[in-house]
Amino acid sequence: MDDRWWASPAHLRKGATVIGANVTFDYNDLDRNRVINVAEKARAMFEGMPGLRFKFFTLDQKNQRAVNFYVWESIEAADAFFSQELEDRVTDLYGVRPTIDFVEIAQIVDNSNL
Repeated sequence: MDDRWWASPAHLRKGATVIGANVTFDYNDLDRNRVINVAEKARAMFEGMPGLRFKFFTLDQKNQRAVNFYVWESIEAADAFFSQELEDRVTDLYGVRPTIDFVEIAQIVDNSNL
């Protein structure tokens, strides 16, 4: 069993069409301003990133967590992004260690061009 925090689960097929990744930061005392500031500063880094279709920075104040949701072109693109260095960097930025869950996306509805 791979114990890397970013290791993709075995149930995802290599070559799957689109992959989602939920990167969750659970807090005892969520600092909304800190999370918003991290998102604002990090946005430019993800614009035009190869293999990344979408990235959403979210806040859930009721449940005291921030979730970053990624939509990747493939599991290979997602695996290429996540690393120990990334874990260390985001832990420092957000102040808590994240957990990650990969999902295979069956279909996407994008109404942004309507």
